[in-house]
Amino acid sequence: MAVYSLLSACPSSSLTLPPSHTSTTISLSRTFSPRTPNRHIVASSLREPSHPTYSPAPESTHRSSFIKFLDSCFVLCTSLALSASVFVTDVDAAAAFVLATPRKLQTDELATVRLFQENTPSVVYITNLASRQDAFTLDVLEVPQGSGSGFVWDKKGHVVTNYHVIRGASDLRVTLADQTTYDAKVVGFDQDKDVAVLRIDAPQDKLRPIPVGMSADLLVGQKVFAIGNPFGLDHTLTTGVISGLRREISSAATGRPIQDVIQTDAAINPGNSGGPLLDSSGSLIGVNTAIYSPSGASSGVGFSIPVDTVGGIVDQLVRFGKVTRPILGIKFAPDQSVEQLGVSGVLVLDAPPNGPAGKAGMLSTKRDAYGRLILGDIITSVNGKKVANGSDLYRILDQCKVGEKVSVEVLRGDHIEKIHVLLEPKPDET
Repeated sequence: MAVYSLLSACPSSSLTLPPSHTSTTISLSRTFSPRTPNRHIVASSLREPSHPTYSPAPESTHRSSFIKFLDSCFVLCTSLALSASVFVTDVDAAAAFVLATPRKLQTDELATVRLFQENTPSVVYITNLASRQDAFTLDVLEVPQGSGSGFVWDKKGHVVTNYHVIRGASDLRVTLADQTTYDAKVVGFDQDKDVAVLRIDAPQDKLRPIPVGMSADLLVGQKVFAIGNPFGLDHTLTTGVISGLRREISSAATGRPIQDVIQTDAAINPGNSGGPLLDSSGSLIGVNTAIYSPSGASSGVGFSIPVDTVGGIVDQLVRFGKVTRPILGIKFAPDQSVEQLGVSGVLVLDAPPNGPAGKAGMLSTKRDAYGRLILGDIITSVNGKKVANGSDLYRILDQCKVGEKVSVEVLRGDHIEKIHVLLEPKPDET
């Protein structure tokens, strides 16, 4: 390119030397072009004509050479500009002229991406802090002892999570999706159902309440999505299906059964507790609370508390700060102990005299003067519904209300007694 530019810059197509040098006159009578190979140029330059040519070039030849000169300058300037842009901008020279094609996603992929983007602002990260005293300086420090997930319930700053996520905390901190952190206060909790409500003082424009659905019409096989912060990582999405309905698990705090639990194969790991389980429309259908795993990691069997259960509990906690659940006021023996006796029912170990059952005259298990064990009453039914174990008793009581009088049938010795008990609210928990 450089050779062509220099040659085409000559104003004439022939080069004439003074007469005293006629023997060495070199003729360039041919007009050079970019298509002329270099070997032809050399051959033409070395050939000496028999008759030296002194005739001037025509005007058209001058014009053609000038146009070629302008073309060469334009090409040279364009090349220099492109080279400079590659070096000035931090772009790979090979990729500088590559046009990125838009990523093509399938319809179901686009729906999943949209669901994650729309619901992530509603999911929060909860840090459980405990006070520890340094053994040497005696200073009191706040040490993280656990973490979990949660979600924004309303614009007032209420956040819903699991009770076992906040259990034993001296302080709690909630981190929103934009990484802003706020100190949280406990509004109330329900140990029996493993649900807790916190409150943060965050601006309303930063609070994105999660859409609340319903769990009564769920079907096995429908697609579900879990969002949380497993192992302390940032927002993570896992997908799966509902693999079972109406499961029953025990509360980690009290051992009381939680009924109608949703079973899913969506990966749920430590740190996902308290996070939302969503349906394909992005609505809340459950709260991820437990997994079945001998190793502690996800084994494809996770459990979520249904939103129909959670919604009623949250409403009571927000309004009253506690759940008014009815109780009989008894302590009963493990189911295995009753099975060893060869009977079916709930064996009453203790019925305090100031409790509902004690006031109604229910008998506790005790020992006589010789140390022999005298069994107390064995509850066999409540309001005509059979009671075979503790789970049956809890399930029946969950359907009753505070202040309701229930008919309890007990096996006392070798005969059946019927006792009427006035249900009272569960005492406040601290």
